[in-house]
Amino acid sequence: MKHTLVPVVLCGGSGTRLWPLSREAYPKQFLAFDGEFTMLQDTVLRLHGLAECVSLAPPVLVCNVEHRFLAASQLVAAQVDDARIVLEPFGRNTAPALTLAALQAGSDGADPILLAMPADHVFTDRAALHVAILQAMEVAVQGALVTFGIVADRPETGYGYIQRGAEYQQGSYRVANFAEKPDGDTAQRYVDSGEYLWNSGLFMVRASVWLKALDACKPEILQACTRAMADAQCDLDFVRPDVAAFAACPSDSIDYAVMEHLPKRPDLGIPACVVPLQAGWSDLGAWDALWQVLGHDANDNAIVGDAVLTDSTGSLVMARSRLVAGVGLRNIVVIETPDAVLVADKSQTQSVKHIVAHLKAQKRALADTHRKVHRPWGWYDSIDSGERFQVKRIVVNPGASLSLQMHHHRAEHWVVVKGTAQVTNGEKVFLLGENESTYIPVGHIHRLSNPGKVPLEIIEVQSGSYLGEDDIVRYDDSYGRMSS
Repeated sequence: MKHTLVPVVLCGGSGTRLWPLSREAYPKQFLAFDGEFTMLQDTVLRLHGLAECVSLAPPVLVCNVEHRFLAASQLVAAQVDDARIVLEPFGRNTAPALTLAALQAGSDGADPILLAMPADHVFTDRAALHVAILQAMEVAVQGALVTFGIVADRPETGYGYIQRGAEYQQGSYRVANFAEKPDGDTAQRYVDSGEYLWNSGLFMVRASVWLKALDACKPEILQACTRAMADAQCDLDFVRPDVAAFAACPSDSIDYAVMEHLPKRPDLGIPACVVPLQAGWSDLGAWDALWQVLGHDANDNAIVGDAVLTDSTGSLVMARSRLVAGVGLRNIVVIETPDAVLVADKSQTQSVKHIVAHLKAQKRALADTHRKVHRPWGWYDSIDSGERFQVKRIVVNPGASLSLQMHHHRAEHWVVVKGTAQVTNGEKVFLLGENESTYIPVGHIHRLSNPGKVPLEIIEVQSGSYLGEDDIVRYDDSYGRMSS
């Protein structure tokens, strides 16, 4: 008998330790560090091939409301067109996120098995991951809550640990204990004992079993999420839980809310189990973790992009927009983006989050946004700016439109570089081809659309007394965004 498995992709988090590539408006799960797919796309696609053994249902994606169009567009690009996207009005950690997914997956009366996967993890051995998933399913169908423990190959102080107990059935063990991130000596003892596994943050459980366990351990989370989903609204391809109800939900992780309580609550009849996993796992928590999973040259350097190194060893160099040259680097990380460059000792990359906190305290936009900003219709790149002017490169996807809008403080000049533009300028609607232009005076209602089948690219020159993105009055918008 094939059991139904619902992939639950947990797509929250900001990835501050991977700044400047990962930022709050475009965090690491939406990035492709080295390869064709982003981390989100790879997470959804890594279960392909399991369908021969299980009934693989459409995935449920739980993400921040601010990232909804980014997530949806990446799923479409990966040819995943059947996902259900549940939008968290606020970040409340993994326990409420899994609860929203369980309620959504069981809304038709079904009781599927849920596989909760963070969208920002890496597995280099997909076949080994599939074997572990099938082992976990044999336990989950019997009513256990299963986690996956990574077989530790070094004394790592950046991970939590799971102590495995007696064998539960072939391939799985009882959870004996959870341990917080240890110091170096304790981590070494954990590894030497052979009893401890890294806590991966992956979980498998029946929807009904999760809700039962949560009701016993953290009923306030279940009550808030149940109310939020009872009054949820469907908007385009998204499920929006009720904002007021979800605001009352406590923030907690799956581990703290439920998993750690189960070994002490035999009365619930829900075993806490762990399946050991060796599948080339990394949570890409910092730049040193990325260096570990990338390919290395003869001098142990990992290079992504246009970079040249000489007399350098053990370093990570990533070039996103220009040539980066390194001489005499020893265990150094260099991350280049169009608007910021990070240089760090590879052993100190956990501290990058302090740089982000410093930028936030100074209210620097570089902490949150890139120069290139993604929108549901495409993206724009702020090429240059100065007193009373700004220049942008704007790309509009085929069939997409910007909102019908007006600006109080700026005028705009549009020059079509590639494709065909449909322009609304005041009461006029007309087409522009390559090398043609138009002028949008201050206060004119206007809209830019792409009626063609190829991306539309324009250069926009803004001029005026104020050029901020909040100077937008929206009269109509295909994406349900409110006027600033």
